[in-house]
Amino acid sequence: MSGKLIRQIRTISQSPQRRRVVVTGLGVVSPLGTGTDLVWQNILKGQCGIVALKGNEYAKLPCRIAGLIPSEKDDKVAKALSKSNLKSMAPATCLALVATAEALEDAKWLPESDIDREATGVAIGMGMIDLKDVCDTNDALKVGYNKVSPFFVPRILPNMAAGHISIKYGFRGPNHAVSTACATGAHSVGDAFRFIRNGDADVMVCGGAEACISPLAIAGFSRLRALSTSFNEDPGKASRPFDKKRDGFVMGEGAAILVLEEYQHALKREAKIYAEILGYGLSGDASHITAPRDDGSGAMLSMKRALRDGGIKNDEITYINAHATSTPIGDGIESTAIKTLFSNHVSNVFVSSTKGAHGHLLGAAGNLEAIFTVLACHHGIIPPTINLEEPVDDLNYVANESKQWNATRRIALKNSFGFGGTNATLCIGQL
Repeated sequence: MSGKLIRQIRTISQSPQRRRVVVTGLGVVSPLGTGTDLVWQNILKGQCGIVALKGNEYAKLPCRIAGLIPSEKDDKVAKALSKSNLKSMAPATCLALVATAEALEDAKWLPESDIDREATGVAIGMGMIDLKDVCDTNDALKVGYNKVSPFFVPRILPNMAAGHISIKYGFRGPNHAVSTACATGAHSVGDAFRFIRNGDADVMVCGGAEACISPLAIAGFSRLRALSTSFNEDPGKASRPFDKKRDGFVMGEGAAILVLEEYQHALKREAKIYAEILGYGLSGDASHITAPRDDGSGAMLSMKRALRDGGIKNDEITYINAHATSTPIGDGIESTAIKTLFSNHVSNVFVSSTKGAHGHLLGAAGNLEAIFTVLACHHGIIPPTINLEEPVDDLNYVANESKQWNATRRIALKNSFGFGGTNATLCIGQL
């Protein structure tokens, strides 16, 4: 082993354990637009990116709405989704590259030295592969073996967004991807946080991407009775977390990327710091493939462990960015978990879910909403839950309009829960 390589390894491996981790870059592609500032302003204004699905293939499906990226309005996204790119990459990977470019530019982190690149890793996942690609390729196989693209398998691998980003930028730190259904994005951010805290990297590019809206995906989720079907004629009203009229979630697509960085590393290069990742909690419901435990104990364990991991007391939390997808079962159980965990303090905790505005991005939900939580901590503004007209209970919901967040120190939890009973919670705080 050369002396140069030994020195490069030592810069990471000899770092102290449990280092502080901060957020220095953000990038977003979503149904509300492309670009973090634009999307954040649209969230605060209460705008909605859910639209009707057009085409005969959707006409006979129970759900005919989704949160689609307005790609025709953005040259970057349209270029990323070009035919030449889609030959070798899944749409979700293309979107992840767009969001990553913004996040790295925002962080002003485009390292050129071997040492910096080896200390920079990637943790980006996706919840589902593109089912349309699978169907189209199966049809091609019926015509002949040579019609199957040599890129078919790489296109559908969930780790390929992380792989392409690592290759494009030369990042040689941890190259990691998780696929934990709707908790994917939060797990990716949490795992990246731990990589830095434990000394495996100094910088991590992390998040998730999803682009799997197709007739088969809509049909599959409809058969599970998971999607909203009562608002096909009024798409903007369909996703309504914590509202009594909610009848299912609305699928969305997009990508959201965060640049996480060791605190001293960020200070040394005078990076802009949005917020600090304080803790990360995980749990399993061990109950049902799609439904959480009725008593909310899985969600509660996840939140408790995030608080314990960050050394944060219950009464220090004054905002929860909920997973709340607008399903009749899930929203109520999350509410039960919040009430049980925070008990007498719950009246001091604001709760909101931005899914009313952009739908449920599946594997890109937790990371997108983590960005909104980071921005809430940074700006002191809590994003609203739109379409919340008749709340299911008396939690301190931020309904329809954003709210100023006044606290001695702004500290929040971000929940994400997935099929299979997988739960993740991030604890995020004002620096």
